[in-house]
Amino acid sequence: MRDRLKQLSTGVAIYGAGDVAIQVVNFALLAVYVKGGFLTALDFGGLALLGAIEAFAKVLSRWGLDGAFMRYYHEDAERRPRLASTILWFLLAANTLVFAGAFAAAPFVAVRLFDDPAKYLPAANLMLANTWLIAATFLPFHSMRMQRQAVAYSALTFARSVGTVVLRIALVIWLGLGLTGVYLADLAVTLLLLPVLWRWGRPLVAFTFSWDDLSRALRFGLPRVPHGMAQQILDGGNKLLLNRYITQPELGVFQNGQALGTAIKFFTGAFETAWAPFYYAAAREPDGKITLAKVATYGVAVLALLVAAMTAVAHDVVLVVLTPDYLRAADLLPIIALGMALQGVYLLTSIGLNLTSRTEFYPVATFTAAAAVLAGGVWLMPRHGALGAALAFLFASAVQAGLAGALAHRFYPMRYETARIARVVVAGLGAALLARWAVPSMAPLAGLVVRGGTAVIAYALMLWWSGFLRPSERAYLVELVTRVRGRGWRRSPDGTSARL
Repeated sequence: MRDRLKQLSTGVAIYGAGDVAIQVVNFALLAVYVKGGFLTALDFGGLALLGAIEAFAKVLSRWGLDGAFMRYYHEDAERRPRLASTILWFLLAANTLVFAGAFAAAPFVAVRLFDDPAKYLPAANLMLANTWLIAATFLPFHSMRMQRQAVAYSALTFARSVGTVVLRIALVIWLGLGLTGVYLADLAVTLLLLPVLWRWGRPLVAFTFSWDDLSRALRFGLPRVPHGMAQQILDGGNKLLLNRYITQPELGVFQNGQALGTAIKFFTGAFETAWAPFYYAAAREPDGKITLAKVATYGVAVLALLVAAMTAVAHDVVLVVLTPDYLRAADLLPIIALGMALQGVYLLTSIGLNLTSRTEFYPVATFTAAAAVLAGGVWLMPRHGALGAALAFLFASAVQAGLAGALAHRFYPMRYETARIARVVVAGLGAALLARWAVPSMAPLAGLVVRGGTAVIAYALMLWWSGFLRPSERAYLVELVTRVRGRGWRRSPDGTSARL
């Protein structure tokens, strides 16, 4: 058990290390964009709308075949190149037709979406071109994941992120190209990445095609497309709807508030990458359900800590990264962070649908959640604007996590550690309230450090005192601390301690 959990945590650390570093840099860039005046609130509103369209386009461009490739990867190694090649040639043909139509429609859509269509149409075209090119890159990336080549995967994703950051600095800050520079950087990095990925794609690609393999892959993958599109409604659809009720600059405030609130994705993004290979392997073990239940508990514990910390520092982080003009976003951060955490819960508890190949039930949960966010938005946005959008997102995330978990439990029953999870939730709430209200007012940067540190310490102490930890877990933590201390100190023959 411990070895498997260590393997998962190592994978999360490897996958996440680069992402965290890049996200820290992106937060710094966000501060430069805002405080340096390189991107205005109007631009961030345009970014929100383009990002929403891009999210839908990425889901459509993969046709659910990324999930099918991972599902059938281990079934027959000899047929793997035929499956991968079939998927690649299908995507190339189908997406060429789809994106040709998208390019033709872009000028008409821009007029209806943007306050200044001519300014943002080039960025929209660059976004479509980039999405078309990267559609099939999941083949080499998923192959790395399934072969547990975490270092190679992380190195490439990190290099891609670094390249994107460097080019955005050059194009947005030095050349002043605005949103056009943002998406031109994305496209340039993709063009550089494709030849590098050929090393991993070459063993998978051949001049072969199988209608049987395509039919099987589409039967698995296509039900995931409506699910994926509905999933994007929770974020992108929410922003497109909000654009009807507030101005584009106000949408920019919401966009930046959400960008800060999605710091939760530092964890969930890395975890999701390592999670699928882990649970597919763990489910084959005799005690697989016990392992998966424990991982769910630990996952919720991390999510609760992140939400508590974000709630505590919301006001400070807006002032540190943005400007007082964006202070309205501070009220959104805890709501958005909690919604993101619930999406993490969804990742943890919906796996039974994948493990039993009942992926047709994913759309049930996601369409219900999409309907919830749109209905909630129609009701709340006219009255409360961006706050209404955040509340609608939170409600929909709760609906999705609850319904998907219930459906997965029907086909793959799991006994989750509900008592321990309840302690986690109470500890997170207590830590957030203590850090936010008990710490006195101070300068934003100091407040960010002090309130964040207070939340972490209070959360850890509450879990320790609440009996959350089992004796074996307490013993392991004591052993871990002793081991770490032992690396820095050793006892001398005369009984004193010396630093190594």
